[in-house]
Amino acid sequence: MKVFSASLTAAAALLLSACSGSTGSSDSTAMGDDWTTPKGGANAAHFSGLTDINPGNVGRLGLAWSYDLGTSRVQEATPVVLDGVMYTSGNLGRTYALNAATGEELWTFEPEVDMQANRGACCDQGNRGVAVANGKVMVAALDGWLYALDAKTGKVAWKADTITDHSRGYTITGAPEVAGNLVLIGNAGAEYDARGYVTAYDVASGEQAWRFYTVPHDPAQGPQENPELEEAVKTWSPESRWDIGGGGTVWDAINYDERFGTVIIGVGNAGPYNLERRSPGGGDNLFVASLVALDARTGRVKWHYQETPGDAWDFTSTQPIVFADMEVEGEMRPVLIHAPKNGYMFVLDRETGKPIAINAIVRTSWADGYDMETGRPKEKPESAYYWKGPKIIFPASPGARNWYPPAYDPDRELYFASVLDMGNLMFTTPPLDPADPHRKKALNIQTALLFTADLDKSITTLPPPLQDMVKALPEWQWVKDKPYSSQIRAIDPMTGKAKWAVDTEGWQDRPGVMATKTGIVFHGSIDGRFIARDAETGNILTEIDTGTAIMAAPMTYRVDGVQYVAVQAGFGGGGWGFVPRYSAPYKYGNANRLLVFKIDGGEVPKPDPLPAPQVAPEPPAQLPGVTPATIARGQAVFFGNCAICHSNQIISGVPDLRRMQPEIHEAFDQIVLEGAFLPMGMPRWDDLISKEDAHAIHAWLIDEQTKVRERELKLKAAGKPLDAPSLTILSSY
Repeated sequence: MKVFSASLTAAAALLLSACSGSTGSSDSTAMGDDWTTPKGGANAAHFSGLTDINPGNVGRLGLAWSYDLGTSRVQEATPVVLDGVMYTSGNLGRTYALNAATGEELWTFEPEVDMQANRGACCDQGNRGVAVANGKVMVAALDGWLYALDAKTGKVAWKADTITDHSRGYTITGAPEVAGNLVLIGNAGAEYDARGYVTAYDVASGEQAWRFYTVPHDPAQGPQENPELEEAVKTWSPESRWDIGGGGTVWDAINYDERFGTVIIGVGNAGPYNLERRSPGGGDNLFVASLVALDARTGRVKWHYQETPGDAWDFTSTQPIVFADMEVEGEMRPVLIHAPKNGYMFVLDRETGKPIAINAIVRTSWADGYDMETGRPKEKPESAYYWKGPKIIFPASPGARNWYPPAYDPDRELYFASVLDMGNLMFTTPPLDPADPHRKKALNIQTALLFTADLDKSITTLPPPLQDMVKALPEWQWVKDKPYSSQIRAIDPMTGKAKWAVDTEGWQDRPGVMATKTGIVFHGSIDGRFIARDAETGNILTEIDTGTAIMAAPMTYRVDGVQYVAVQAGFGGGGWGFVPRYSAPYKYGNANRLLVFKIDGGEVPKPDPLPAPQVAPEPPAQLPGVTPATIARGQAVFFGNCAICHSNQIISGVPDLRRMQPEIHEAFDQIVLEGAFLPMGMPRWDDLISKEDAHAIHAWLIDEQTKVRERELKLKAAGKPLDAPSLTILSSY
C-alpha cells in the first residue's frame, strides 16, 4: 500500500477537515460542512451530521439561490461542495463551479460530445456527478471521454478516451470514483452491444493504471485478460453470442473501500436479455449482475458475489452501494448494504463478500428467496423462463431499486430509499432480420416488456391466444390485486422490513434521498415538490412546490455558519419520452435548474404553464407505392429502433413524430439516414436502417399522423382536451 500512502494521507486530512464543521458526531458516515462526493463521502450514505436545520425549523426553509443549468433534458447529479465552492455536472457531462453561498458562476465546462453517442444511450443523456481530488474536478462525458479539469479555472488538465471499441454502443452516465491516486470510471451500453469493464486512471496524469473486464471475450480470440476471466468463461456456453458483447457494464456503482484497499463495483445486466439466445444451455455468466471487489492497486479480483446468476431480466447490480458498520452475531462488522433491481436487499461482509442477510423487499416471481448456505437464489423456472412462453416477472426491468440514491442513518440503523413493486410481462420477439445478426450500436434485446401498471389495458393489443396464455399465469392475479406500488421507505437492512412507507405520485416518481442526524429525510418529487419528512414516522414536515421535477438526491453543506440544502431539478433518464400526466414537466416544461435552500429563504419562482396542445398538422399525401405491408414493416422497424426515445406522446421531451411539420417530412431521409439533426442529438442510422426501411417508417408515421389529426379535430370540435391519457408501454426506467 505504500504507493497510496501520500494520497491517502491527503484524503484523510481532507475528510477530517470536512467533518470538523459538523455537530460533533463521531460517526465517520456523516458529512460536515463540506459534501465531498456526490454520494456524501466514503461510505456513500447520503447522510449529514449538520444540525442547524432540524424538525423544529425546517418549516421555514426557503430559496437561498437558484442557478439555470441551461438545458431541458435530465438532471441526475448530486453536487459536491468543498471550501465554499460547489462543483456539479449536468447532462452530457456539462460541468459547473459556483460560489456555494451565492450561486455566482465561477466557471463552466462543456465537453465536445460526439452526438452520435445518443444512438447507444438507453436512458437519456444523464450524468450522475463529478469527483474532486488533488485540485482536479473529474467528469465523464456521454461519448466516453473522461476529463480532469483544473478546479480553479475549469481548464482541461488531461482527458482520456475510455472506450475500447468505438464501433459499439458505449456511453458514460456515472460519476467517477477516486481511489487513492487513481480515478475509476465504467460505461453503459448493456442493452446494445457492449462488453462491460471498469478502468482506473492516474489522477495526476490520466495514464491508464489497469482495466477489469466483467465479461469474457470469445475464447477463440485467445487467452482472457486475467485468470479470473479464464474461470468466468467456464460459466458461459461455448456457443455464446460473443459478437453481441455480453453486457455487464459498470454504469454506476463504484465504491472505494480504503479500509481493505478494495474497489467494489456493481455490474450491470447481461445482454442480450434472453439467456437461451445469449448463452445457449444456460450458465451463471460471471460476472454479470454481481458485486465484485477488486484490489485497488492492481484491479485483480479479491471476491465476488453474483446476486442474479444467469440474469435474463435486466436485473442489474449497478444500484448504489452503501458502506456501514453493523453488529453481526454480537460483533461489529464492516458491511455493505445493496438493493439491486432483482427485488432483494443484501447485507454482505465487506471484507469477504459473504452474505449476512438477504431479504425480499418487493414481490418476486423469478425466485423464492436465497439459500444462505450457498448464497444462490431459489430460482423458479416455471415463473421466470419467458423464452419458453410469456411470463409476468416481478420485479420489472425498472427494478425494485434503480440509480436513485438511498440514504443510511447509522444512528437509527435505517435505509431510506425509493422502492418500486411492479412487474412486467416478458416474451421474446423475432429479430427484424431473420438471420439474427449483431446489430451495431443498436438494441439487441429482442424481448418485449409490458409493465403491470398498464398491463390490464395494454394486453388488449396482443393477439388473443397470447392474451389467454398471459391471463392463465398465476402472477396475473398479482396484477389484478396490485398492479404496482411506488414508495419511499425506511427499511431495516437486516430484515428488509419497512418501519414506514409512503406512496409517491406514481411508478415514475422515484427520487433520490438524503438523511440528516437531526432526523430529517429530504427528497424531491416528479410533480415538483421538495419534501422534508420525519425520519421516525415518514410524516411530512414541510414541502415546497418548485414547479420542476426532482429526481436527483439532495445534499447539504455549510458556508460561513449558514446551512444550505441543494438539489438539481429536471426530469429525464430511462423512459424520458414518457412524461407522466402527474409530473411537473407535463404542466410546466422541463427547464433544468439547481435549487438551494436555507432557513428563512424566499419563494421559489415557478415556470410558466405550457400552452394547450394544438391539433396535429395535416400530413403530406402518403408516399408512392405504399401498401399495408409497408406500413406494418415501418411500425416494426420504428419500435425496434426509434421508440426507446420517440414515444410519440403529445407532451414529451422528444418530438412526437405524428406531428411533423411539412419541412420535416421533406427532410425525413436526410434526418434519419444522413444525420441532419445530429448536433441536436438525433443520430444518423444509415448503417443500420436501409433506405427502404426509412421509407417504411415514414409511411407508417404519415398514416399515424393522418389518424391523429382526424381524432384531434373531432375532440376539438367537441370541446374536449387533446391529451387523453395514454399507456406507458415502453420504458427503460
